[in-house]
Amino acid sequence: MSVATVSRPAVGSPVIGSPAVGSPAVGSPAVGSPAVGSPAVGSTVVGSAVATSACATGLPAVVGCDLQVPLVDGTSVTYANLDVAASAPALAAVADHVAELLPFYASVHRGAGYASQVCTSVLERARTTIGAFVGAREDDVVVFTRNSTDALNLLAGAVPGAVLTLDVEHHATLLAWRGAHGHRVLTAEPTVDATLEALREALAAQPTALLAITGASNVTGEILPLDEIVAIAHSGRTRVVLDAAQLAPHRRIDIAASGVDYLVLSGHKLYAPYGAGALIGRRDWLDVAAPYLAGGGAVRTVSTDGGTAEVSWSPAPHRHEAGTPNVLGAAAIAAACRALDPVLDDAVAHERALLAALTEGLAAIPGVTPLTIWADAPDRVAVASFTVDGVPAGLVAAYLSAEHGIGVRDGKFCAHPLLARIAGGSDAVRASLGLGTTAEHVERLLAALRTLVTDGPGVEYAIVDGRWAPASDPRDHDPLGLGDGPVAQGASCGE
Repeated sequence: MSVATVSRPAVGSPVIGSPAVGSPAVGSPAVGSPAVGSPAVGSTVVGSAVATSACATGLPAVVGCDLQVPLVDGTSVTYANLDVAASAPALAAVADHVAELLPFYASVHRGAGYASQVCTSVLERARTTIGAFVGAREDDVVVFTRNSTDALNLLAGAVPGAVLTLDVEHHATLLAWRGAHGHRVLTAEPTVDATLEALREALAAQPTALLAITGASNVTGEILPLDEIVAIAHSGRTRVVLDAAQLAPHRRIDIAASGVDYLVLSGHKLYAPYGAGALIGRRDWLDVAAPYLAGGGAVRTVSTDGGTAEVSWSPAPHRHEAGTPNVLGAAAIAAACRALDPVLDDAVAHERALLAALTEGLAAIPGVTPLTIWADAPDRVAVASFTVDGVPAGLVAAYLSAEHGIGVRDGKFCAHPLLARIAGGSDAVRASLGLGTTAEHVERLLAALRTLVTDGPGVEYAIVDGRWAPASDPRDHDPLGLGDGPVAQGASCGE
């Protein structure tokens, strides 16, 4: 592979809507409150709720916004995290809340101890907070899960009939219903209007209990008109579950006003990466479905008379929450909802401005092809996927990281059927923006891509342990000092 000198854009250029340096994040405690976790090597404020010049966007600060990462040339740069759609960093206010709760941590429910009662109250209040954040009806139930995938699989066990999905969905929404009461996959049409008509015809042709639909594409960010979809579904007595993993962090949602029957979300997409998610929606199916897991906490009574275990199950939500719940995860999501709710409209404006610059910039680079599903999508969250002619997506991502300190995602994004359609089955690169994204991050990405297509990468790259990486990489990949060991890539969404 040819070697070329890479010119990096300057780091630290002004950001959109920055407040004064050092201004605190919305909802954060006073400066100097304890932070969760150790800072990465070279970082200056990781874990603090204080926004600095590198990450002060006028919005709630994220942990790690000032993270320094090494480059392959031996220098370091402030990390440009453009991989928010995969997992968003914790809000500083969320990390502070979890740190505040940790001394009280105890097992919830049935505990007479003071700490147990505090945690029980935190857990149950979190249901109310999360429900209010998505506009839940008064009689809706909030069930805590591990993530959106977990929530969809839970709901799959409660659906009393067939399920319909589009072929553009994330695998979580596409695969949860296999083997249940019948699952059909409808091919999305080239336009939104034609797709809505196809949904109308498919639902009229065959009785369907549930339509599973994404709130925003995790590949392109495109948003379908939710109110119209719900009206189409309800006209045929079909309920709707909304996969809001990508939508909830970036748009206001009101399931009561829209008529959405169920909604799932993930804490790790909602700036609360502490291992929890939620299923919110109508109680009736969930109260009669078999418990998602069998065990303690999900029962009213258990007896072994007659030599078998006889059980009277609790109603939802506890019916589907067997075992010790993730109190910290639930509290983190609720804290994120409290921090986001008063600023979400400002966040939308912030992300739209950055997305416009990114979209325009990508379209102007020769050889870079932005990916879309529909030409007439009415709205879009700040996600942009693209390919670079003649350069593997994995190499693009490795180059951006090693030479420019930019984090993006490459692959098929757990949406194989969609990538087969819009990228010919090839892998792509995805840049996703959020609260901590600045104008400098976007310009750094665009400048790096311009350099890549004109001059090529600055160092040699090779496939190492299944992924593209610099052939000679001096960067320290163990900044936490955990010691040498095997580097496993882990499970993926396949090839």
